[in-house]
Amino acid sequence: MQLSDLRAFARITDLMSVSAAARALSLPKSGVSRALSRLERDVGTALVDRSTRHLRLTEAGTLFRPHALRILADVDEAGTALEGLGGVPAGTLRVSLPFTVATALVAPMLPGFMAAHPQVRVVLAVENRFVDMPAEAADLLIRVGPLVDSDLIARRLLVSEAWLCASPSYLAARGTPARVADLTDHTLIGYCDRAMAYRDDATGEAGRIELPPAVAVSDSAALLPVVLGGAGIAYLPDFLARPCAAEGRLVRLWPAAEAIDTVIHAIYPSHRSLSAKVRVFIDALVASFDGLHR
Repeated sequence: MQLSDLRAFARITDLMSVSAAARALSLPKSGVSRALSRLERDVGTALVDRSTRHLRLTEAGTLFRPHALRILADVDEAGTALEGLGGVPAGTLRVSLPFTVATALVAPMLPGFMAAHPQVRVVLAVENRFVDMPAEAADLLIRVGPLVDSDLIARRLLVSEAWLCASPSYLAARGTPARVADLTDHTLIGYCDRAMAYRDDATGEAGRIELPPAVAVSDSAALLPVVLGGAGIAYLPDFLARPCAAEGRLVRLWPAAEAIDTVIHAIYPSHRSLSAKVRVFIDALVASFDGLHR
């Protein structure tokens, strides 16, 4: 039984697609398919049902998967233990994180980190999807928002405040809303294609209204240029909005309103030793984000 075959099986069953697993592993689809067939031959039974349009685990595959994930986690743990022998952070560090966090927060701190730790090779997996950490070749996850219960350890990196913003050109053309009820006369841009809640205390009394967005953009970094272009009003994380507001390119509406906070965490497994490369990367993130706290 080969470790590469176990990794292929773990990724296939995580993504439920041979093609997607091949892309994630940077391997040919035929090679990943052969790895699965080879593993099934080694264990003596089918692990994945490929007879239907969509893949699904067989009963044997369901039983086998947690053992495969544990084997892979133990191998990674062994590698982590060896990395620490030299006392200097080294090796490949794989980080899974969403697009906005990667572009606005993590990428800017990488040059300094690389200069300080030249023996660490950083691989950023930029993806806005759920990641099952034991199944992924990831040493660290960076996640935005509430955390689900798990056996993972989370370290708080940043508390981001949502700012309701619009461009000066939009407000000049459409007027500035004075209260939450005024938003019914404006073009709203949201994170998803469903009604969003807006609230304020601009009038001294809390207000709340749910309105469908005219445009839905599922990532803040992609949403920012839409707002800057004068398309409408949207909530933006403060670390994106603050520099634009300082330059006069954005106007924050109702700054005295009750804050909508979102927490960003660094996450790693509780059963693994914290490797030197993960530790120094988390420390670098904390130091970099420290100036962003309000």
